[in-house]
Parts: sequence; C-alpha cells; structure tokens
Amino acid sequence: MSYQEQIDGYYEQLKRTVDQIDRGEIDRAMAALKEARDKKKFVYIMGNGGSASTASHFAGDFNKGLSLNREKRFRFVCLNDNAATVLSLANDVSYDDVFVEQLKNFLSEGDVVMAISGSGNSKNVINAVEYAKERGNTVIGLSGYGGGRLKELSDIRLHIPVDDMQIVEDLHMVFDHLMMSILYKEN
Repeated sequence: MSYQEQIDGYYEQLKRTVDQIDRGEIDRAMAALKEARDKKKFVYIMGNGGSASTASHFAGDFNKGLSLNREKRFRFVCLNDNAATVLSLANDVSYDDVFVEQLKNFLSEGDVVMAISGSGNSKNVINAVEYAKERGNTVIGLSGYGGGRLKELSDIRLHIPVDDMQIVEDLHMVFDHLMMSILYKEN
C-alpha cells in the first residue's frame, strides 16, 4: 500500500469518526467550563503520555488564550505539569495516586475535573475521578476506544468512538481548539 493510500485511509477514518461524536456532550462540557469560570472555580485537568500534552495544551489555551485581558478568567490547573510533585508521589506513594493525592490538596466544592485517557482505563486518572465523584464534583471525561471506566464515571462524556489512539488524541485536541474558538467570541 502506498503512502498516499495510507494517508487517504487515515483521513477517511478521521472524518468518519468526527461524524460519530456526540456534539451535545461538547455543548454540555462548554457550559460546565463556562459556569466554573463565571463562579471562579478551578478546573483540574490531567492525562498520561500524549494525553498529558493535551491536558497541558488545554490549560495553556484556557488560562491565556481565553483569559488574557478579560474580566472573567479561567482557572485551569494541569496536574501532570509539576514534575517534582508527580515524581515524588510516584516514587514515595504510587504512580496510581499521582493525581488523586494532588486533588486531596486542592479540590473544592464546585470545581470541575477534566480527565483524559485514550483507553479510559488509566488507573491514576480513574483514582482521581472516583475521588472527585465521591465529593460531588463534575467530571468531564475525554476517552476513546470503548470509553472504559472513565466513560462510565464521567458526568460529561467527550468520547471518541474509534480503536485508534492517534485519531483519539487528534480529536481530543480538536475539542480544545473547538471550545476555545467558540468561547473566545464571548466576553
């Protein structure tokens, strides 16, 4: 199979997958994030690997791109961005607890937790989500494949229904830029 055929196949799969995404859930996620902003609540976001990069990107886009020179500002905190904290918790406690232990320090009533896991089954993400759910916080879950435990636990499900990690990660970033482009037009 030529590169051109493989490129065409990737784009075709990407387009088919986009058409399967529940746009109502995107709307619900945006409403929850806007409410958190308006009530001056924090949004805690996390992920592993490529999803960690997506979480960092979300935080940067919302904290700067959607907050700079605006009266109402987002308060995103990316739990995977502090290497010293993550590594000390992984070393001294457990990698499974690197996110939940941080939430125990910070999570307050009304805060939102955004959890990203391509498989939907990353144990450290699930532990944090379970903790947030026990305290009544809203959880926005970004998952792929079958959705895993994350899809089950999430209040708002930004699910990519495809068994291809690259397309899952591509479309998780699309959620960020889609939301940013729409929310940027608001004051």
